[in-house]
Amino acid sequence: MSDASKKLKVPPPPHPRHRREPLPGHRPKSIEEDPQAHERVKTILESPSYQQADQDVDFLNRDEIRGNRLELDYLKPELLLEQHSIRDTIVVFGGTRIRETAAVQREIDALRAARAAEPTNTGVARRLEIAERLLAKSHYYDVAREFGCMVSSQRHDLVIMTGGGPGIMEAANRGAYDVGAKSIGLNIHLPHEQYPNPYITPDLCFRFHYFAIRKLHFLLRAKALVAFPGGYGTLDELFETLTLVQTRTIKPVPVVLVGERYWRQAINVDFLVDEGVIDPEDRELFWFAETAQEIWDGIQHWHRVSGEPLLAPPAD
Repeated sequence: MSDASKKLKVPPPPHPRHRREPLPGHRPKSIEEDPQAHERVKTILESPSYQQADQDVDFLNRDEIRGNRLELDYLKPELLLEQHSIRDTIVVFGGTRIRETAAVQREIDALRAARAAEPTNTGVARRLEIAERLLAKSHYYDVAREFGCMVSSQRHDLVIMTGGGPGIMEAANRGAYDVGAKSIGLNIHLPHEQYPNPYITPDLCFRFHYFAIRKLHFLLRAKALVAFPGGYGTLDELFETLTLVQTRTIKPVPVVLVGERYWRQAINVDFLVDEGVIDPEDRELFWFAETAQEIWDGIQHWHRVSGEPLLAPPAD
């Protein structure tokens, strides 16, 4: 100790957590003072009111706390995406039922065996018919996987983002996984148990409570939306994006519909124009593609024309 410290009589710093002598409240009231005190304190400690607010799940789930839950639903993924330096994404949607060919073929083989055992079972016949239609679309799994691989190979900071589920979403995440690139999955809490697909980067797989916040995160960093054949979920995200671009609520992004034959049957945009409920220019908010290369080439062309190319031009 220096002479100056001795002269000033500076006490040593206290321990950051422990005291030499505990404060009165650090000990429960003794049974010698009140034999019933222990049980009373135990009842107090177990009371919901005594739980710390941020650890009280029942409290956090109250209707009055919905605003806080919305904020947390937004903030957790936002902070982690920033932490991982995620700036630009390519969002891929598509049907959860469109699986790789071998998986669908196994289901068809089992259904054919079931139909042979019960030729009059109309339920089995219908399921077989649907499975055969899904088999005809299973090549889209390969296209989505190739596209995920292609994008992830071009720019390490251009990241595939999906809804985190099976089918087309799995395929896009898997393509990134194939080349050792990170990819994102935005899963959602549903009443029944569901699992994320196994190809998402673990630190970039999120589960949301609110669909609205999940939709927000899909578009915050999107440089393109690629929609493969799918059902209500795919249509929901597609029309959400088209509406926001149509109304210029967000900065326009390229929207690619993969599988022209499917989409022309699923959505009759020409009919909507003819009926006067959308304008002819609204047909130009998207285009069709069939292959991974067509999707990627179209997105790059759109961004070059917009003056914001996704890839740096080749050096002279």
